[in-house]
Amino acid sequence: MPQLSRRMFASGLLGGSLVGGGLISGALAPVHAKTQRSASAPTAPVSVTPLAQIRIGRFTVTALTDGYADMPYGYFPGRSPAQVEQAAGAQFTARQSGVRFLFNQYLVEDGQRRILIDSGPAGSIGQTGALPKALGAVGLQRDQIDAVIVTHMHQDHMGGLIVGGRKNYPKAELYVDRRDVTHWTDPAKASGAPDFLQPSFRMAKDVVRLYPKLQAIDGEREIVRGVSIVDLTGHTPGHIGVRIEDGGQSLIMVSDMIFPVVHPAATDVYFLFEQDRAAAQAMRDRFFPRAASEGALIAATHMPFPGLGRIVSDRGQLRWQPADWALQT
Repeated sequence: MPQLSRRMFASGLLGGSLVGGGLISGALAPVHAKTQRSASAPTAPVSVTPLAQIRIGRFTVTALTDGYADMPYGYFPGRSPAQVEQAAGAQFTARQSGVRFLFNQYLVEDGQRRILIDSGPAGSIGQTGALPKALGAVGLQRDQIDAVIVTHMHQDHMGGLIVGGRKNYPKAELYVDRRDVTHWTDPAKASGAPDFLQPSFRMAKDVVRLYPKLQAIDGEREIVRGVSIVDLTGHTPGHIGVRIEDGGQSLIMVSDMIFPVVHPAATDVYFLFEQDRAAAQAMRDRFFPRAASEGALIAATHMPFPGLGRIVSDRGQLRWQPADWALQT
């Protein structure tokens, strides 16, 4: 019988050119919080910090979360609020407050570098601000992060970088697509934008000011060996994904390519914050079927924690299949 550490691993299946090809295994593990409770203590909800891990070759990828917010059913152009609520009900996730969005972040470690993908809204939206605690649960402080990849400059992906007006990842190199930097720091774009996008414009200016060594990325490139940028433009002008690949294994973090309840079943449903709906739909039209055909293991910011799963074809209909990861050997 194999020896198990406190981090138990599960197997996953990937394949095809999108994620590097071949039959591989992904290794996932839950991390459990220890609680002590006497037999006479009243039963009450236990607060835990959710964590999940996957091994991709030499990389350990840890799913963390900054919290959640509920998005009104009217925030999904392409369908009526009643249709979105009906879809949520069919998936047993309907809430009076709307569609629940998680804010998942992913920590990528290879024993030499610690790379964080996105930093969460940090209290600027919903019930958020938990990422520092989540990092602490794996024994890390923000000044131990070597790099942060920002998939796009919406407030829920970069807010944690500058919460409190401070540079909160003081030793981290910052990577953002140049098209997003240009868009979100353009005063003319800001003056013509709706109110709900104004926080993103304000935060973008602060990010550029507080991180003068920010690296504006031009196109797809490798950040370190095995961690590369994927162009997923549409949701914003410089919306990107991140591929983690090593030892015949692969994971692609797709950020806001996929939203709960409405995707992947319909690519013509958008989210209110989407910058270019036609481009976003075209990207999903290309990506979703290909990911399904290749069995791509995906990490998605707003899907139910840990946001790890696959797009599968079920009798001609695309749907989200959560990764089977808990308590596997």
